[in-house]
Amino acid sequence: MVSLAKNQTVSLSKQTASLNKLHFGLGWDPIQKKGFLNKLFGGGSDAIDLDASCILLDQSGNAIDTIWFRALTSQCGAVKHSGDNRTGEGDGDDEVINVELSRLPANVEYLAFTVNSFQGQTFNEVENAFCRVVDQNGKELATYQLNEQGNHTGIVIASLHRNGGLWDFTAHGRASAGRTIEAMQNDIVAAVVR
Repeated sequence: MVSLAKNQTVSLSKQTASLNKLHFGLGWDPIQKKGFLNKLFGGGSDAIDLDASCILLDQSGNAIDTIWFRALTSQCGAVKHSGDNRTGEGDGDDEVINVELSRLPANVEYLAFTVNSFQGQTFNEVENAFCRVVDQNGKELATYQLNEQGNHTGIVIASLHRNGGLWDFTAHGRASAGRTIEAMQNDIVAAVVR
């Protein structure tokens, strides 16, 4: 398993034989409120509703399909979203996007993964956010710890790039003001398309 830093790339295809299915997991926690009164009255944290999304792009950065909480499966059937987690509570992945690489149309060059706050909560209210990539055998191939706190409501987390039949995974961590994946389109293309 490779732990990535911002803007770092790793070849997933070189880490596992016959790479076909990927599990892209996203997790986060609401920031713990500090102070005596919060502890005294049981206030520790508030629920944070973040949304993981994926957009399929061609070589020029044109959108082919978008997978998010309003459209859980891609038109080609290769990308499936686990559904919306509205709190961030619990350990492990809060939302998951599964990708079957062999079923992707040939014109899909990039898969960009984002997280955003549809309700407008900012990343100042989030901690312990991460994304990870797991292969079809349950082997964790790469992980990226997000440290991008701030007043933004979205982040272009990472992307997969088709590279001569192999797949590269890049950690981006690019902040965005978009509250939906559609509103993040320009930031996604700027971060992902080479």
